[in-house]
Amino acid sequence: MDTLQAVIIGVIEGFTEFLPVSSTGHMIVASKFLGVDQNAVTKAYEVIIQFAAILAVMLIYRDKLDVKKVDLWFKLFIAFLPLAVVGYLLKDFIKTLFDVQVVAWMFILGGIVFLIVEYLYKERPHTTQDVEKVTIKQALAVGFAQIFSLIPGTSRAGATIIGGLLSGMDRKTAAEFSFLLAIPVMAAVSGYDLLKHYQEFASAHWPAFAAGFVTAFAVAWLTIKLFLAFLQRFTFVPFGIYRIVLGALLLLMT
Repeated sequence: MDTLQAVIIGVIEGFTEFLPVSSTGHMIVASKFLGVDQNAVTKAYEVIIQFAAILAVMLIYRDKLDVKKVDLWFKLFIAFLPLAVVGYLLKDFIKTLFDVQVVAWMFILGGIVFLIVEYLYKERPHTTQDVEKVTIKQALAVGFAQIFSLIPGTSRAGATIIGGLLSGMDRKTAAEFSFLLAIPVMAAVSGYDLLKHYQEFASAHWPAFAAGFVTAFAVAWLTIKLFLAFLQRFTFVPFGIYRIVLGALLLLMT
């Protein structure tokens, strides 16, 4: 992986990690078209840029990291548990799903689900309008929805936002809960991958890794800010349409 490839993948990670479009799916597709092998060194690089994305969301929500917010973080821990348990039990099976066609079909399915949920959103009350007012029941709903994100192309952000919308959160609250939930989820996944691939860092192309880290951090920070502004005026329908169109194009190209 050269520096240009690292920067491109860093942009994709930063832009897609917190949007309901599947960062994993986009990186699988991008790596294929860039000619980047999915090997241990590439996996080590993905750990680096995921940590960059974590730092971006922690910087934006640093006021939520206070010890006084223990109730919020308990609910986030509750939402984290289903994914942790199921992901560990099915980790070997999940590896077999990393395929462009699987990603394409999940793009399409996820897009259809978003269009349906947006239609239902108008018919349901959404009384939870503050991320600190999320209930344990809602946290569990988000946690179980997040299990579907184990399938490449589903989108962790998409699954958790849908879980939040269906459990009574408004769009902004669902998105913010998803952002905060990314901190323990991505820290656990990246930490686990780091332990598995730490030897690969010895042969890493550090200038490329550093460029990708800075790029992913900056793009993730900007994306979160713009996404929250977007949700003040628009719905998730454009993301649903984007997923369906991109999935169909991938099926035609593979």
